Amino acid sequence: MKWLIRALFVLSFNAQGYELYLVRHFEKQADSKNPSLTEQGMARAQSLATLLADKDIQHIFSTDYKRTQQTAQPLSKQLGINITSYSPRDLNGFASQLLNTKQTSLIVGHSNTTPELLALLGGDAKPIAEDQYGELFILIVLLNTVTTQSVRVGNP
Repeated sequence: MKWLIRALFVLSFNAQGYELYLVRHFEKQADSKNPSLTEQGMARAQSLATLLADKDIQHIFSTDYKRTQQTAQPLSKQLGINITSYSPRDLNGFASQLLNTKQTSLIVGHSNTTPELLALLGGDAKPIAEDQYGELFILIVLLNTVTTQSVRVGNP
């Protein structure tokens, strides 16, 4: 009987709950308007892929900039999921899309867009400084209730 209750709980959570993982791109080079990640940023991107490997990610979203695409790329390659671009200029529409889709996803953004998107999704947002990298925000959405957690990715 206990296994039946557990199975019903898991099925109920899967039908009603999902997680959204939001991260600002990792360390970038300072050599252009559209810079690539540094070696440290690439290492952190690989750490992110390792951290999220077993999280049932169904979608990976990124802006079109090199640094955000490179942050998402190791997980994309590992899971065989294409990276879908989104516009940082329409965060309201993108937030609605994520909330309506109700699927576990990784979203890679920027220091100015990630906090705004967190707030639009119902999470606890805080500013991200220009020199701050490596914080992964986890929004747990269960029965229309959003809980925000965060973890560090890679070495500081």
